[in-house]
Amino acid sequence: MSDPVSNAFPVDPQRGTPADMAARSRRRVLAGLGALPLTGLASRLAQAAPDEPLRIGLIVTLSGPFAEFGHQMENGVRLWLRQRGDSVAGRRVELLLKDDTGPAPDVAKRLAIELATRDKVHVLAGFAFTPNAVAAAPVATQAKLPMLVMNAASAGVTQKSPYIARTSFTLPQVSAPMGQWAAKNGVKRAATLVSDYAPGIDAETAFRKAFEAAGGQLADAVRVPLKNPEFAPFLQKLKDAKPDAVFVFLPSGEPAIAFMKGFDERGLKAAGIRLLATGDVTDDASIDAIGDAALGTITTHHWSMAHDSPLNRAYVKLWTDAYGAKTRPNQVSVASWDAMNALWAALERTRGVADGDTLIGAMKGLRIDSPRGPVTLDAATRDITQTVYVRRVEKRDGRLFNVEFDRFADVRADVA
Repeated sequence: MSDPVSNAFPVDPQRGTPADMAARSRRRVLAGLGALPLTGLASRLAQAAPDEPLRIGLIVTLSGPFAEFGHQMENGVRLWLRQRGDSVAGRRVELLLKDDTGPAPDVAKRLAIELATRDKVHVLAGFAFTPNAVAAAPVATQAKLPMLVMNAASAGVTQKSPYIARTSFTLPQVSAPMGQWAAKNGVKRAATLVSDYAPGIDAETAFRKAFEAAGGQLADAVRVPLKNPEFAPFLQKLKDAKPDAVFVFLPSGEPAIAFMKGFDERGLKAAGIRLLATGDVTDDASIDAIGDAALGTITTHHWSMAHDSPLNRAYVKLWTDAYGAKTRPNQVSVASWDAMNALWAALERTRGVADGDTLIGAMKGLRIDSPRGPVTLDAATRDITQTVYVRRVEKRDGRLFNVEFDRFADVRADVA
């Protein structure tokens, strides 16, 4: 993929070369380590050298009902390494993989501490779920480690540590455009159904705010458990409310598949209730498992396997060549690919210097070309600005795809 970022990282006449800044940064960290519970960190920082292997600690979900998140993250990262090689700016890259088992903040924090102290990583990455990312954030702050969030989509995650950058999306970023689009396209009364945790509440709030501001009326708001929800009573409640449409956010995978099938089987589609959702619900990796029940669903999201661009076609081909035609990439894989893209661009700017302040500084304001289109990491928030697409589930050559037909350009992560 092309990289619009210059390889030259300018030398500040007041602060010196990147190596000088890195040395001073390590000395400042070592001076303040007395209050840190992360034993062993001082030794790691003191021994860090620009030419040692760059170790990335990847905390992902590889077991349980949300395991697809972890497989998509790992595959996206390994696909980048397959295409670009395992070295950057003269440094070999080592990947250390850890399973957080799902929404488990205590596990994620423990793994982050182990990676920072025992495994001496230079970068933390992954984080499918907001609670896990929030739990690991203090570790990134104390250890001064860049932390690349590849999914966790609640608003404000990057504000939990000055060392976090996010390459995925936020729920407000994709939910507010749906509220605007629905009100302008014949939906007068809408209900919402979301998972009852921070991203779901973000989605509900952003949709409602945008929908009502555009003249719509909210008929009902339903929240379901994140783990093992039983959708039957909630679907009946929505059917009884008789809205024009239901707006839904659920994490990709098993919960979304169960909901989509239930929406069809319980007769909501037959009753003329339109289904609107964030792209998580008709996720490309699980849409085949949903089947024809997904047809006609309107979603807003930042990427689709069917996105029509040369970079995306190249990405999908790389994926198919590596993992086979039966598996599909999804937006998590693309966010993981783009995290590596951003990391490579930043390391080229810093000439391989990887201390936290220097590396995260090189990511601020970074613009990269992505399979989803150009994206920017905001200089102030280190969060992502990108195009949000309106899509409809259609069949092409016998397979289901999220086909884009409208867009909202340059949507900020903090839109709501």
